[in-house]
Amino acid sequence: MPTPLGDKIRKLRQEKRLSLDQLAAQAETSKSYLWELENRDTANPTLEKVQKIADVLGITSEFLLDTETATPSEDIADLAFFRRYQKLPTEKKQQLQDILKVLNSTGGKKDS
Repeated sequence: MPTPLGDKIRKLRQEKRLSLDQLAAQAETSKSYLWELENRDTANPTLEKVQKIADVLGITSEFLLDTETATPSEDIADLAFFRRYQKLPTEKKQQLQDILKVLNSTGGKKDS
């Protein structure tokens, strides 16, 4: 019987249209390990593994481990994005800041 963690991983993986193989490769783990997480209640992943899976799925490890919350909120997605942003090199951060400036300068304006 799967755990809430396994249910969340499967649901988010399927929403992102990722196979077990694809998620395993991106999270640097094995397909069989992910299958165990999704389908068995005996899996006991390390926080490092949970974090890698969460990063690939675009959510936080806290959400994956939370047994009370079944659906990620916008705040969780924002926090996951910010954490990924913090890990970027300075040049990539600057590129994202430049993109945001452009989006903010054109936001809400309609072409005539």
